[in-house]
Amino acid sequence: MSTYFEKRLTALQDAYLELTTKKNYPEELGNGIYSRYKNPILTAAHVPLEWRYDFNCETNPFLLERFGINAAFNSGAIKFKGKYMVAVRVEGLDRKSFFAIAESDNGVDNFRFWEYPIVMPEIDEPETNIYDMRLVEHQDGWIYGLFCSEKRDPSAPEGDQSSAVAQCGIARTKDLVKWERLPNLKTTSPQQRNVVLHPEFVNGQYAFYTRPQDSFIEAGKGGGIGFGLSKSIENPVIDEEIIIDKKVYHTVYELKNGLGPAPIKTEKGWLHLAHGVRNTAAGLRYVLYLFMTSLEDITKVIHKPGGYFMAPENEERIGDVANVLFSNGWITDDDGTVYIYYASSDTRQHVAVSTIEKLIDYVINTPEDEFRSANSVEIVCEIVKKNKKVLGEFMRLNSINNQL
Repeated sequence: MSTYFEKRLTALQDAYLELTTKKNYPEELGNGIYSRYKNPILTAAHVPLEWRYDFNCETNPFLLERFGINAAFNSGAIKFKGKYMVAVRVEGLDRKSFFAIAESDNGVDNFRFWEYPIVMPEIDEPETNIYDMRLVEHQDGWIYGLFCSEKRDPSAPEGDQSSAVAQCGIARTKDLVKWERLPNLKTTSPQQRNVVLHPEFVNGQYAFYTRPQDSFIEAGKGGGIGFGLSKSIENPVIDEEIIIDKKVYHTVYELKNGLGPAPIKTEKGWLHLAHGVRNTAAGLRYVLYLFMTSLEDITKVIHKPGGYFMAPENEERIGDVANVLFSNGWITDDDGTVYIYYASSDTRQHVAVSTIEKLIDYVINTPEDEFRSANSVEIVCEIVKKNKKVLGEFMRLNSINNQL
């Protein structure tokens, strides 16, 4: 083994250890709804050296990277055997994505990948690319992974090498290691992306949140977040989709929207995290928003704050696909702490931490979007009036106390 090889290997290992053991800290102030953590929890550099390099000095004397990684992002999440687990979308330099499990003891730092990535079984018509897995621990006892199964559009002309067909892939597991592949979800929509499995049976059936699309990019007449039921998970078929959260003009979800992770059940309703997309002069902008549906009727939206819950900030705006936040994973602890795993600009994975109590407060008490500028002014004026009254009373009481 050459001196050069030894020195480079040691330097790579030291840098990797420093990166993967780095302490993470929450932002100091924030908006009170959640605390962003300062460092990404996962990046391309967190992917194990053993996946990227050939450590044999005879076959790789210059210790060159053999399998380059472009990004680590869009992770599903689950609490499993006391650990915070994320099913990471790892994308190679070849643009092919695959899934890998990384775990942490505290959910905010020191995430380490398992020894091998997930070996996902294929179905009869193998896909070109798989990505964006939602992890759902279902009432039936299985852990399900729902993800986008993509291949080239067979009807596209030879000169078009970007048109694709997306469907919902489904797999299940008991240990996050061995996965059983099930047939793709069938719906009446031409394409499906961002499909989420509801964690409980609904009327004895499996319930899915869908995102019907006419094409790979454009939602077309697919008007928002859909919902449908299937009698079977082994043969998943939705005969009817209804839209429970539609696209609306001049909002953060005017172009398209889709559910993120599976909803969280609270005493007030089902808490949903979704992404909304609008078009701008600089291209598409992806943000996150929250809404709540009824416990009695999970298709009925009962609370929906106006605007976005979280949007890309600072360095989060920069990356492979700029100006994007996306989330398909969150974890709720027994004490009510919520870990929100979100990715920025299709490049890196972050975490923000809140509580069930705060999120319920935010969803129920934040004004809804009234869809007109005049209404926004009315909302602000009403808040100012209330604050004047409250501050006036505070000043009066403070004056009385100073006189005593």
